[in-house]
Amino acid sequence: MGVKCSLHQNLYEKAEVLQKVVGAGFGSMVSLFCLFFYVLSGFICSSKLVPVSQYVGTVLVCLLGVACLRGEAAYFEWLAYNEELHSFIFRYYSFASVCDRKLSKAGVSLLKPEPRLRGAADNILNSVRTLPCHIISFLIVHSFGRRMLYPGSVRLLQKAMKSLLDQGRNKLVEEFDGQRNKLVACDGNEIDTMFVDRRRDRGENGQTLVICCEGNAGFYEIGCMNTPLEGGYSVLGWNHPGFVGSTGIPFPQNEANAMDVVIQFAVHKLGFQLSDIVIYAWSIGGFTASWAVMSYPEIQSLVLDASFDDLLPLALKVMPSNWRPLVQYTVRHYINLNNAEQLLKYQGPVLLIRRTRDEIITTADTEDIMSNRGNDLLLKLLQFRYPKIMTDEGIRVVRQWLAASNHIEEMSVYSGYEVDDDWCSSVLQSYQADRDVLFPWSVGEDMTLEGRRQLALFLARKYMRNFESTHCTPLPASEFHSPWRL
Repeated sequence: MGVKCSLHQNLYEKAEVLQKVVGAGFGSMVSLFCLFFYVLSGFICSSKLVPVSQYVGTVLVCLLGVACLRGEAAYFEWLAYNEELHSFIFRYYSFASVCDRKLSKAGVSLLKPEPRLRGAADNILNSVRTLPCHIISFLIVHSFGRRMLYPGSVRLLQKAMKSLLDQGRNKLVEEFDGQRNKLVACDGNEIDTMFVDRRRDRGENGQTLVICCEGNAGFYEIGCMNTPLEGGYSVLGWNHPGFVGSTGIPFPQNEANAMDVVIQFAVHKLGFQLSDIVIYAWSIGGFTASWAVMSYPEIQSLVLDASFDDLLPLALKVMPSNWRPLVQYTVRHYINLNNAEQLLKYQGPVLLIRRTRDEIITTADTEDIMSNRGNDLLLKLLQFRYPKIMTDEGIRVVRQWLAASNHIEEMSVYSGYEVDDDWCSSVLQSYQADRDVLFPWSVGEDMTLEGRRQLALFLARKYMRNFESTHCTPLPASEFHSPWRL
C-alpha cells in the first residue's frame, strides 16, 4: 500500500477571519460605486434623486458607520487569535492514500442486497415498471431524505453550532494536545479528523487507539470522542462527509470510503497495529463501525452505543404508512444502513450498549423498551454465533431478559433461571479449546434445555450492557468497557 503525506498550511480559517475584516467595508464600497455609476450613466437624474437624497444619505451614513464598527471589531478579533491560528495551522496535515486492493469506481466495497433471479424479459419489464419509483426515490434522497438522515450535514445547523464547535476543537488542541489532520479518501472527499496521543502517558489504556464514529448530528468536537478521552485512551475522531471540516455527502459509499482512509491513517501514519484499535460508535455511526470490523477483521474489538440493526424499520416509523413500498425501495437502493448484516461478518469481541429510555431507535412508544432496535441487533448476533443455544427457547428467555428496564429487574430474571457464570464460562472455554473454530459455533447441540437457557442468558449479559438514559445523553467513561472475551 502506497502512502503519500505532505505538510501544508491551511489558510482557510485565517482567510475567513480576514474576510470579516474587509467584507463589510468592501460591500459598502461596491454599493457606493454602483450608485455613482448609475448617476453618471443617466439612469438616475438629479430631479429624481433630490426627493430621496436625504433618506439615501442617512442610510449610507448608517451603513458606513456599521461597516467601520464591524471591520474594527473583526480586526481586533483577528489580532487576538492570530498567534493561536499561526501555531495551529502548522499542525494541519494532508494525508492521501492509495491502496493496492481492487476498488470499484465509487470506492471500497459494500454489501449489496441480493438480486432476485429473473429472466431477461422479466428484468426489462421490471426496470420499466420501477422506473417512476426509481426517479422519485432519487429525488427524495438527494433533496430532503439525506438531510433528515444526517442533519449534521445541513449548513444552517453547522452555522448555528459554529461557536460551540470552535470551542470544542480548541479544547482538544489546547488541553489534550490534539492534532488536526485532513485525510483525502479514495473518492476525493476530505475528511476532518482529530487525534489525541496518549501513548507517552502512564497507563495501559493509552496504548490502545479508539476510533470514534459519531451520530447523524454529531461532530468530533463535541461528540462521543470525549468518553474514551476521559478513560485515558488514545483517540481518533472524524467528521462525516459533508459535516464541518469534511467535504462530500454522507451517503453509505462515501461513509465507508471515509472510514477506510481513517483506518489507513491510523495504521500507516500514526503507527498503530490493527490489533491495538478499538472501534467505538454511537447511534448511526454503527454503520461505518460495523463496516470497519467487517473489512478489517484484525481490529481488536467493537463497541456500539445506542445503535440499531437496520435502518428500514426506523425509516418506516417516521414516514407515512402508505409510503411503505417507496420507503423500502429508497432505503435498500440508496441508504441501506445494514449494520447487523455487516456485524455478522466480524469474528472479534463485541459490546452493545442499550439506552433503556432511548426515544430515537425505538419503533413504538419510548416506554416500550422491547421496540428498541438494539434488541434486534443483539438477537441477530447471538443467533448467528450460537445457533444451537439460540433456539426458540433461548430466544424466549433472552427476550424476557431484554424486557427488564432496570438493573434490579435484569438481575431478577437472571437469578430466576439460576445462571451459573462459572459453569457457562467453562463450557464455552472447553468448546473453544477443543475446536478453535470460527463462528457460528455448535456448542449446546447435545445440551439440556436448562443448560441452553443458562448459556443464552449468560451470553446476552456479556454482549450487552444497559445504560439507564435517553439516546443523546453522553456516555460516562465509567460505562465504557472493553468487550467480553473468553
